[in-house]
Amino acid sequence: MKAKRASRAILYVVLTIIALYTLSPLAFLLINSFKTQPEIVSAPLALPSSWDFGHLTGAAEQINFWKALAITALVTLTSVALLVVVSSLSAWMMVRNHTRFSNVLLLMFTAAMLVPFQAVMYPLISLMENLQLKNLLGLIIMYGGFGLSLSVFLYHGFIKSVPRSVEEAAVIDGCNILQLFFRVVFPLLKSTTVTVIILNAMWIWNDYLLPYLVLGSDKKTIPVAIQLAMQGAYGSTDYGGFMAMLVLAIVPIIIFYIFCQKYIIKGVVAGAVKG
Repeated sequence: MKAKRASRAILYVVLTIIALYTLSPLAFLLINSFKTQPEIVSAPLALPSSWDFGHLTGAAEQINFWKALAITALVTLTSVALLVVVSSLSAWMMVRNHTRFSNVLLLMFTAAMLVPFQAVMYPLISLMENLQLKNLLGLIIMYGGFGLSLSVFLYHGFIKSVPRSVEEAAVIDGCNILQLFFRVVFPLLKSTTVTVIILNAMWIWNDYLLPYLVLGSDKKTIPVAIQLAMQGAYGSTDYGGFMAMLVLAIVPIIIFYIFCQKYIIKGVVAGAVKG
């Protein structure tokens, strides 16, 4: 009994150290976003002598925060909605039509997760420009394509555990194929759906390279707005303002993650192990 308590205490200590190590950069950003420039340079780890919100308000004005937030939210929400609908339907059809073609298709989706964006970056941007899709719509389509492989993989693993008898009963009751999926099957995929939403939303929200290449400086997402605001500041960087910008960028997605975090492990395990 004593050995069990000792091992549990050691585990708690290790987990606490890991948590502090993980949260320390966020705490560093938050604390220094309230400091003056001399305070940051002289004592970057100390608490501010006075909590000044000037950096946060100034950063919000400098990067046009509310406009950038609206564009980022629009791209993220639309892309994630597209990913959820397309990937769940694709995975369901592959599971229920178990043929050699569906097996090859699943392998192709799985292999696509190994292809980095940088390997197809220039041909993709050139193609979208030729199709006149180098805009918000094109950006959403590209995010839908890049996130599809992981999303299909997660949904495919979980759908295999859904009994066919549930779907057969719905068909007997008169459901067509769309009613069968959206009213019967899709509600059963809640944990995996939340996982897909969280993973893709965090990635799309924080992405810098693709919005910069597609939208440029015309319609700026938050990461692009921050980078452009800091251009030309070499040698005279306002560290307080820069950290305030980063705080404004990460706070919305952190709040979103906190509310949905309990579904992450549950959904990943359900999608990757079952079946």
